[in-house]
Amino acid sequence: MGIENTGKLKNLLDVWPPQTVATSAWLHEQKVSAQLAQRYVRSHWIEPLGTGAFKRPNEKVEWFGAVRSLQTQLDLTVHIGALTALSAQGFSHYLRIGQEPVYLFSPPDTRLPSWFTGYDWKVPIHHVKSSLLPENVGLTRHAYGSLDVTISAPERAILECLHLSPKRFDLIESYELLQGLLNLRPKLMQELLEVCNSIKVKRLFLYMAAKASLPVIKHLNLDTIDLGKGDRSLAKDGLYVSKYALNLPKELVNHD
Repeated sequence: MGIENTGKLKNLLDVWPPQTVATSAWLHEQKVSAQLAQRYVRSHWIEPLGTGAFKRPNEKVEWFGAVRSLQTQLDLTVHIGALTALSAQGFSHYLRIGQEPVYLFSPPDTRLPSWFTGYDWKVPIHHVKSSLLPENVGLTRHAYGSLDVTISAPERAILECLHLSPKRFDLIESYELLQGLLNLRPKLMQELLEVCNSIKVKRLFLYMAAKASLPVIKHLNLDTIDLGKGDRSLAKDGLYVSKYALNLPKELVNHD
């Protein structure tokens, strides 16, 4: 390998965060052409992870390292959300049999590259395409080891859980998760509820927050939150809660 290409390789390894994926687009920004990348592969300096993606040899890349590459190298509007975000921040106490799915959220028109969707990350990945909330509200950075990744703050994550209830999450589970969120920030919660596009989610949150006597409920201005009209039914043979026009499972309504 020539001196120039050796220098490029050294520079590449210096700026490539460990345990992340290097995409072809990012390699191009580092002055590594497709042809040179293939030479690195043949020389065992890098390994292909899929079409247009590479990893360091003998290095294990976890799903969150790949998500970081989606966010920082490809500038994709995708973040870790719902229960995955709550768990990362210490708010999930459920023990489940088997592997816990990873929930990624993005706008409806976002497509994840095949190298990501086709790779076996050893955990189920659920990509939720949704216009539930704008992408610039209620996000934070979280450290997975040495890697900072964009995830939902608890205020946003619980709304995402309610969005996936009762299909993906049991309403009782969502309620018990919400019961532990004693430090929700009123200003952010207000903003999220005002821009949330789901009447069901907003009503569910307000019902559950009031039922759980969360401190945040006292600070919300309901006059500026659009709660829509008409009933919403989330259970067969449930109980009707007139204040929120919700038909809910008896187990939830009678839950302490």
